[in-house]
Amino acid sequence: MKIGFNQTSTEDFILLGIFSHSPADLVLFSVVMIVFTVALCGNVLLIFLIYIDPRLHTPMYFFLSQLSLMDLMLVCTNVPKMAVNFLSGRKSISFVGCGTQIGLFVSLVGSEGLLLGLMAYDRYVAISYPLRYSVLMRQRVCLQIAGSSWTFGIIDGLIQMVVVMTFPYCSLREVNHFFCELLSVLKLACVDTSLFEKVIFVCCVFMLLFPLSIIVASYARILGAVFRMHSAQARKKALATCSSHLTAVSLFYGAAMFIYLRPRQYRTPSHDKVVSIFYTVLTPMLNPLIYSLRNREVMGALRKGLDRCRTGSQL
Repeated sequence: MKIGFNQTSTEDFILLGIFSHSPADLVLFSVVMIVFTVALCGNVLLIFLIYIDPRLHTPMYFFLSQLSLMDLMLVCTNVPKMAVNFLSGRKSISFVGCGTQIGLFVSLVGSEGLLLGLMAYDRYVAISYPLRYSVLMRQRVCLQIAGSSWTFGIIDGLIQMVVVMTFPYCSLREVNHFFCELLSVLKLACVDTSLFEKVIFVCCVFMLLFPLSIIVASYARILGAVFRMHSAQARKKALATCSSHLTAVSLFYGAAMFIYLRPRQYRTPSHDKVVSIFYTVLTPMLNPLIYSLRNREVMGALRKGLDRCRTGSQL
């Protein structure tokens, strides 16, 4: 049992943060804020283009708009509070605010992981059954896929948030992170949380391996279908449509596995903070760039939108 037990569970937590006010850390903070701004603008722009351009009203871009919405919410969950605390010199976060961060973060990460897995299935159907694609991936199916991703993540986030917030916490409530990360908060509990941590680990393994199994199975079938194509141009086009998704999957699951599947003896707060910055800021910035710069249809929609703006400004 830890010392410093405090029965009042609604007191504020203290976020120790990741940056000091040294010149080097000021530069790093500025870089993070630039990345945050690009992520914010990139995801908003991608959602807007998909919404206004009828050519992008297809299942693939519908899923991409959902991914951008998740990234947009994820990057806004932790970074604004980190920036406010850093600039104001305050490090506190309310009990409710901490619980909200945990719930949102777990929900969005879970939803995005499952959506990326189901997007692989969409690519499999598009490449293996191109003539039946519009029937197999009709609007109802797309809504069910997106809805199941959101529902799965939200339920998982709510459960973990409620359980974590019901633990009693000690009087020294210093979270060694820049946001209320689940495992960092659990370290402050005044009771033994080892059983719950094991449950979290099992849940993380399931949440990572289940979508990954969908991805592996889908791409195994995609490769089989590609090798059966007689046209080299068709093979190139098929692989090009999958490359952006595979890049996004590698970024997301690489960081997630590093954070949550490492043995405890290899975990250090400094490593977790750095990878969390990559996970919560850099990946949401890269996803819209990956899907737009390497996609002719999205770039065409962007050029069309810019031409409309120029025409409107000249009138």
